[in-house]
Parts: sequence; C-alpha cells; structure tokens
Amino acid sequence: MYNISKLVINTKRLHLRPWHNNDREAFAILHGDPVVMSDLGGAINRDEADNKFDHYGIAWVMNGFGCWAVHCNCRFLGYVGVMANRGEHPLGNHYEVGWRMHRDAWGYGFTTEAVEAALHDVFTRIGLSEVFAYIGPDDERSQVIMERLNLRRDPKRDFSIPHRTLGTWKGLVWVIAAEEWKKINSN
Repeated sequence: MYNISKLVINTKRLHLRPWHNNDREAFAILHGDPVVMSDLGGAINRDEADNKFDHYGIAWVMNGFGCWAVHCNCRFLGYVGVMANRGEHPLGNHYEVGWRMHRDAWGYGFTTEAVEAALHDVFTRIGLSEVFAYIGPDDERSQVIMERLNLRRDPKRDFSIPHRTLGTWKGLVWVIAAEEWKKINSN
C-alpha cells in the first residue's frame, strides 16, 4: 500500500493530484458530456461514472500511481495519467497513458502539459520502462497530442475489441519507452 495523500504535481499552469471523494460529481459531469465521450460511443451514466471513479481511486491505493485530477486556478479540467492494464487485453499486461478533459479546456495545451508531467512521474518516481497509448482512428485531437509528446506510432500493435455501444472498437497504438522519454527530455 502507498501513502498518496501528499502526492501532487505542479506544472507552470496546472495542479495535479490523486482523487478526493468530493471530485466524484465533477468526474460524473465530465463523463456525462456526449462530445467529450464521443471517442467511446457517448456519455456514460452516473453509476458507470461512479464505478470508473472507484476504479481510478483503487489504482492509486494499489499501485501508487494512476489518473491525476487536473486543476487550473482551482477549477477541475479533467484528468490524465497512467493506469496498469492487467488481465485479458490484446496487448497483454501493460501501462496505458490516457486523458479526458472538459471541452472548454481543449485547445490550450493543458492536456499536453499534464500528460508530460504524468509521464515524467511514472518514468522517474515509479520506474516504468514503457507506456502505451491507444485511441480510435477518428480521434485526431489525441493524435496531435501524442505527436507533441513524441510518442511513436506502432501499427503492428493495433487491436480491436468488443465495445458495449460501438460493437467493435479499434485501437491505434502509440508507445514511448522510458529511455526515449529521458533522451528527448534531457535537452
């Protein structure tokens, strides 16, 4: 078990921290926006959002890392972070970086800034060796972010999985190794 109560990351503009129970409502509102959730087939209901919120909190307790709540000037923007993906998945056991931000936070570089901080954390504090990201083929906004972050496209790892509303979801895979990350960010 990890003591996560004192973990925070401050960037130039953002404050990242593990989840507090009072974030639950903001988390549900974010996931209730059909545009924000369009990459996964649309909004999810409150029970689904609460289950996801609980999953993210458990990840912090079990692993000492996970998705960070992202704030700017005390306003909740969304979340970014790295999650352990264990179990049955086409990529096997791995670590995935992901994000979800409110629409009014799009286009200001907040996601890129926050993901940079989250990757720095897992590569330095946690010592992960590699992180994947995967998105749907139509998610051009996220593709731009991955390019800005110097993640490398790895089409041989692309996969398809059953999805509750989309039927099948196709994941385009991007990857960054710790050594690549450190080399790029040492300049």
